Formats: sequence, C-alpha cells, structure tokens
Amino acid sequence: MINDKYYRRRYVISGIAVGVVLVYIIRLFYLQVIDQSTKDQADNNALVKQTIYPSRGLIYDRNGELLVFNQPIYEITMTMRDMDKEWDTVGFCRCLEISRAEFDERLAEIKDKRKNRGYSRWTPQVFMSQLKKEDIATLQESLFLYPGIHIQKRTLRDYTYNAAAHVLGSVGEVNQNDIDRDDYYTRGDYSGRDGLERTYERQLRGEKGVEVLMRDSRGRMQGSYQNGELDRTAVAGTDLYTTLDIRLQMLAEELLAGKIGSAVAIEPQTGEILALVSNPAWNPKVLVGKERSKNYNTLLQDKTKPLMNRATQAMYPPGSTFKTIQALVCLQEDAITPQTLYPCSGPGSTPIKCTHHHGSPVALDRAIEQSCNPYFWAAFRDMLQKNGYGDNNETFKKRYELWREDVMSFGMGQKFTDTDITDQAAGNIPTSQYFDKCFGKTGWKAITIRSLSIGQGEILATPLQLANQAATIANDGYYISPHLNKNDSMRIHRHNLAIDKRHFEVVKDGMHRVMVFGTGRHFAIDSLHMAGKTGTAQNSHGRDHAIFIGFAPVENPQIAVAVVVENAGFGATWAAPIASMMMEQYLTGEVKRKDLRNRIGNAVLNESVKKW
Repeated sequence: MINDKYYRRRYVISGIAVGVVLVYIIRLFYLQVIDQSTKDQADNNALVKQTIYPSRGLIYDRNGELLVFNQPIYEITMTMRDMDKEWDTVGFCRCLEISRAEFDERLAEIKDKRKNRGYSRWTPQVFMSQLKKEDIATLQESLFLYPGIHIQKRTLRDYTYNAAAHVLGSVGEVNQNDIDRDDYYTRGDYSGRDGLERTYERQLRGEKGVEVLMRDSRGRMQGSYQNGELDRTAVAGTDLYTTLDIRLQMLAEELLAGKIGSAVAIEPQTGEILALVSNPAWNPKVLVGKERSKNYNTLLQDKTKPLMNRATQAMYPPGSTFKTIQALVCLQEDAITPQTLYPCSGPGSTPIKCTHHHGSPVALDRAIEQSCNPYFWAAFRDMLQKNGYGDNNETFKKRYELWREDVMSFGMGQKFTDTDITDQAAGNIPTSQYFDKCFGKTGWKAITIRSLSIGQGEILATPLQLANQAATIANDGYYISPHLNKNDSMRIHRHNLAIDKRHFEVVKDGMHRVMVFGTGRHFAIDSLHMAGKTGTAQNSHGRDHAIFIGFAPVENPQIAVAVVVENAGFGATWAAPIASMMMEQYLTGEVKRKDLRNRIGNAVLNESVKKW
C-alpha cells in the first residue's frame, strides 16, 4: 500500500470535479429544456412576433339593420431593446405632436412593472393607441429613423345610429384584473365594458393571429420567418343579431327626450325585447377613442345619472298597473269571481279612497276600467281573510305568503336569471317576516298593509318587470324570459304561472275597456285593439311618476309595452301616449299622429336632462 497522506484525497477531488460537471449539465438542461426564458430571449434577438388583431363582430337589429361596425385605427408600439442611444426623441415627439414631458410620462408608465406586469425590453409595448390615420401620417413617412417603433393597425367601434347606448354598451381598454382573469388579454387590448359588448365579449372579440418576422444582427427586418410556417391567422369575431327594432328604439328615445324615464317593449310569445330605453342617455360615439375616459367621467358626474339603465335598474311602486296582477291572484285563490261586486263611494271611500265617482257597486272588468281603489282593497282583504281568518295568525300569514308567491310568479320581486340582460334590480315583494319585524308578529293585519292592494307601499318593480307583466297577461299566463340575442334559443326558458288560463279573459277585457272608456281612451287607435292600464306611482321625493303597461292587438298580441316617466304626474298624461305611439309604430310601421308625436317629443319636463 502506498503510504501517501494525499492519496485518499484524490477521491474527494474527483468527487468535487464530478459534482461541478453535474451542476453544469443540470443547469444547461434546465435552461435549454425546462426554462424557456433564455430561448425566448435568443429568439427575440432574431425574431419579432407581431400580433394580428381580429375584427370585432358586428351587431345588427332584428331586421338586419347594422347597428355597430368597425373603423380602422392605429397604435404605436415600441421595443426598448431596439431603441439605441442615438434615438431622436425630439423628432419623434414632433411627429406625434406631443411634448417631451408627455413622452417621458408614457415611457415611465410602460416601464413600471406594477402597472405593466407584462413589461419586457424584448417585446413591443403600447406607447399610444386609438390614433386616426392623420395622427400617424408624419411618423409613417419617417418611420425608418426610429428603430424599435412599429405602427399596428387595429379597429375601433362606430355606430350607425345615435341610439341604444345602454343596450349596446361600449368597448374600452382592459385593466390588470381583466388580464389576470383571462390570458387572452395583454396590456393595450380592448374588451366590452358594459351592455351587449360585455355580455357577448367572447363571441364578439374573435381570436388573435400572429406574424413571426425575422431580423438581422443590426435589427433590420428581413421578412417572414420560415415562409410563415409559424404564423397564425386572426379569426374575426362572430356577428351578433339582436332582438331590437332600431326604429322602435329611436322613436321611444325621441319621445322620452327632455324627460327622465324608461320604456321597454317585448314580443310576448318569444320574450324578445323590441326596445329597451333609458333616458337620459348619450350618443354611443362619445365613449369611443381617446376621449372615452374624459367623457365617461363627465357622464359619471352628471346628477341625472345617465349611466344608470333605468329600464332594468330603477325601481318604482307599480301603482294601479299592479291591479291587473291583484285581480288574477284573487281570482285564482277564489277570493272573487268576475261577477263579484264591491261598493265604492268615490273620494269618500275608506280606508282607501277612490280618485273619482264612477258608480257603485262595480264588478271586476269595470273596476279595472275605472281603476277603482276600494274594489282592489276589498278583494285583497277577502283573499287574506278567506274563511273568516281576519286575525293575525298562522293561517293568515300562510294566505299572505300564498299571495306573495302568486305575485312573484309574474317575475316580480326577483331578477331574471336565465337571460342575457345584465345589471338588473330585483324589485321587492315584502315577506311576512319583514312585516313581523316592522309591526311585531301579531301587530299587522290586512288593513295594516292595505297599500299593497293598489301597488303602493313596499312593492317595487322595474320597467323590465312591468313590461314582462304585460307580456304575461297577453300570453294568458306564461312568459319567456326577456332577452336580447335573436339567435339565442330561449323558448325553453318558459315560465308558467300557477294561475288558470280562464282567469285572464276578464282581466284582458278590463284592460281593453281602459283604452275604450277609461284613462287611456284619448290615445287609442280605432284600427288597433289595444289593452292597457295606467298608473300613478307615489313618490316621496317629489311629483308622482307616470306609468303605463299595455299590449296590442288584443286578439293576437304582438307587442307588450311598459313606460315610466318620472315626476310626470298621471300615467294617462305622459306614459300612455308614449306607449300608444310605440305600439302604433311597431304594428303599422309609422306614427300617423304627427301632432301628438311632436307635442310629446318636444315637451321638456326636466330642464337638467340632456343627451350627450
């Protein structure tokens, strides 16, 4: 044996050498196989991946009228790695007519990884966006002077009509939350921010493409890489056909000009929304392009709340329009029959007075025609106290909850969940637990909640719900959830009421009498058999709201309408004529009552209302 004190150390040294080699091998394997960042960095030295943005899907109305289309715009991107020290910043700013301070501010924002998590010196970053052709003309001529700068073609939304802003929605730049939720988006991308643009974003946006370009060692583009084998063609978004009738929509917006309110029209048999109007509104063009953010903030600060979609989000006591539901529920629960008579002493009636004298006693059809408050209070009382249960006990509360369930079956007191309509309010049909809390478990009776009998008190409904109520009555007891996509198969979304079909005839007859003998008679058309019900909703903050619901023609309903005009007083004065002209327009193709159209459309009930 060799007696060398260093002899055994050779194993240690050999082991260290082997370990170092293994570390290098593992590291190289990680860098080349597992970690793609170095490969991507190397590729980025030679390759440029340019995103090809798809055209967004177009939006049409039910008759094929083009509502939303695209116009070309441009954005400027910069790749920091390619911007050498000799880069002419002053000349670049002069081309775009921006200041050096604005340039530095934009550059700092791009490099701020808190705001721009996708920042890399090797990939194109958006410097300016939503530019028109004239904005980039000077830069385009001298682009060769600015290495690292590219001009990317995009599209921007444009609109055929100054209408339907709440329904159509708008497109804006994505934020970091959008990017985190969906890896489709990167900084500078656009998406639907509200309305149909948001609801059908995935359908409308399409699929991005990519073009891979090769450059030499000096950064000069050499054309397509591998003859375009790695390129991917952009796929345009799918067009959307809506249920809207744009002519009807524009008429309703015209008639609501100068007023705060809303109008909803539905095709009863299909649940297709023909018009969905909220006023104040704005020209959809103002939320497009570089001025979008500024204009949005202006709308947001407007005291009349134009950004609120009153058709789906505002809640009102339905007033006398609710009497049609009250009648059907009381008929179904055997509290009354069509022949049941109740006395009315006009304004002298108690505990709820009538608004006028119309003869006494009255049966159901004439009670609807004359909007007799005492009749519907008596019917409501007898429904809750059926079989003598007048005191507040468990049977009484069960009767109340039965009444509430029947009312809610019309779509009241809840959102439509199986629909493409976003931003809905639920309305309110109070529970017995609510009254227990307000008055104590034994502290309330029918007379305590008598205001519910005529659509006042705690009852709240949206205009969308009111239009659906009219459609449900027109259909003799069912509705298809209101919706906006014409191609959507919604017929399976049918909701059948637990109210016998036989009860609807007398209610529809009473609503027809409203348009012949009652409060709607001044706005009826001889050639169209209309059914309707006016309402005046009490408003603790000012003048009462005017409401109307109706449908036509009575024998084969094709359109159901609800109109609410805030602080306008009686429903017959403002809401009824608007609804009547909407029905005329849809069923005949024009409004022949020109004087009425001009009078209503030119009337300004609120001086602060304007259309942006």
